[in-house]
Amino acid sequence: MDSFKINIQPTSNETIIKFETNQFITQHQSFEFNNIDEAKDSPIAQQLFHLPFVKKVYISSNFIAIERYNIIDWKSVQDEVAEQIENYLNSGKPVTNISEETTSKKIAVTVYAESTPNPSVLKFVTNKKLVTNAFEFTSIDESKSSKMASQLFHFPFVKSVFIDENYVSITKFDVAEWQDITNELREFIKAFIETGENIVNPDTEVFKEKTSEALDQKYEELDDTSKEIINILEEYVKPAVASDGGNIQFDSYDPETKKVKVILQGACSGCPSSTFTLKNGIENMLKEMMKDKVSTVEAING
Repeated sequence: MDSFKINIQPTSNETIIKFETNQFITQHQSFEFNNIDEAKDSPIAQQLFHLPFVKKVYISSNFIAIERYNIIDWKSVQDEVAEQIENYLNSGKPVTNISEETTSKKIAVTVYAESTPNPSVLKFVTNKKLVTNAFEFTSIDESKSSKMASQLFHFPFVKSVFIDENYVSITKFDVAEWQDITNELREFIKAFIETGENIVNPDTEVFKEKTSEALDQKYEELDDTSKEIINILEEYVKPAVASDGGNIQFDSYDPETKKVKVILQGACSGCPSSTFTLKNGIENMLKEMMKDKVSTVEAING
C-alpha cells in the first residue's frame, strides 16, 4: 500500500482547514467530535485534541478537518498538524474504533430554507458539511453518482439539484409553488443527511474529477491568462454567488477573440438577473483587472 500523503486545503471558513488524504481513511463514514471525551473511540481525534487550539475535529472518507480556536493563526501551525496526521496514518493505527452499527444512529441535523435572487431556486442550508466541491445535476440520468440527488429527482417538481459545501440548491418547475413544497423538501434533505450516507459516491468518476489532485492538475494545464481569470473568479465572484445558492465556473478563454466563457450553476443558472450581473459585474471586473486581455464574457447555463 502507498504511504499516506496530506494535502492542506483552506475552506470558506477561515477557522477550519481540511487535511486531505490520498487514500480513504474510513469506510465512507463521517464523524464529528466536539471535545476529547466525544473522541474516545477515535485515537487520532483524541491526539489532535491535545493541541490547545483544536476546537472540533471532523473525519470523513478522504480528509480530516479541524476547527481552531482564535488563539492562533492556521499558517503558523498547519504544516506541523499535517505532519502529525501523516505520521499517525502511516503508523498503521486505526482512525476510529467505531462500528458501522454505531454510526447508523442518527446525528443531529438542522436544515433551513433561504430564498435566492432566482425565484425558481431555493437554497437549503444545513449545519453539516456535505461535499468539498460543487456538484450540479440537471437530470436524473446525471445523478447516478449521488443517491440524494437521484431521490430528489423523484419529486415531480424538481428540475435540477446543485450541491456545495453545506447547502443544496433546488430548481423547481413552474407546476409547483415554494410554499407548497418547501417543508417536504427540507424534511427529505434532513432525513437523508441523518442517515450518514455519502452525498456523492466517492468511488464514482464524477467524485474523482473533483478531488484536489484532479482539479490542481487541470488548473496547471491551463495558460497563464486562464489561471488569472480563475483566481479572480475564486476571490471576488464565487463567495458572493455562493451566498445566493449558486456558482460561476470557468469554462474557457479564447486568446484570439478575448472571450471568456463561464458556466452558471445552481441559483445562477437561468436566473433573470444573471445576464445583468455578468455584463455589469464580472465582465467589467475582468476588463478592469486584466486590461486588454478580456473583451466579453459569455454565460452558459449549467
